[in-house]
Amino acid sequence: MGKLYLVPTPIGNLDDMTFRAVKVLQEADIILAEDTRNSGKLLKHFDIATPMQSHHMHNEHKTVDYWVKRIQAGETVALISDAGTPAISDPGFLLTRACVEHGIEVDCLPGATAFVPALVNSGLPNDRFIFEGFLPEKKGRQTRYLQLAEETRTMILYVSPHKLVKTLGEFVQYFGFDRPVSISREITKLHEETIRGTAEEVLKHYETKPPKGEIVAVVAGKPTK
Repeated sequence: MGKLYLVPTPIGNLDDMTFRAVKVLQEADIILAEDTRNSGKLLKHFDIATPMQSHHMHNEHKTVDYWVKRIQAGETVALISDAGTPAISDPGFLLTRACVEHGIEVDCLPGATAFVPALVNSGLPNDRFIFEGFLPEKKGRQTRYLQLAEETRTMILYVSPHKLVKTLGEFVQYFGFDRPVSISREITKLHEETIRGTAEEVLKHYETKPPKGEIVAVVAGKPTK
């Protein structure tokens, strides 16, 4: 029987690629990539000639059984996303679950993921926290906010740049204008920045300076009495 590797890739700075990640990708029988065009640039940079096939949110439901059978037949499969650790707000969970259910060995390498540096860099308590990923677009969004309004742990969310101002307005609405917030943008990239302050202060900042790039929002939990 083969094996499934989940391999983190850099979220911006290619120097964050680990030696082990390169070795695993070079030695795998095949690489499953979220976007083969994007990942092709990464593989070329690190001189990795392993063949690739697409594995993304639009086809993963249909192909899980196929890949399970190939791994059971003895192939070593490495799964990567466009950036960061697979299955963290990216494809990967379905294949991982199926492999576990079929007794296939799964090995997730340590490596880049956006929310950890954003949390640590925020200056907010990180001994206990929750990761929410992307909030629902419409249905269930208000319900989730009402739940999070009572959360006492530090909260981490992924936010699209064109929705950041709206989201910060929702932070003010549901968490209060004075709730501490930290916004990390373009982590590890050339224009990386972190803006910290109250929800109201950070909202005013981005109302005058529309953000670009990948964004992680870190929000303090509800104060305990």
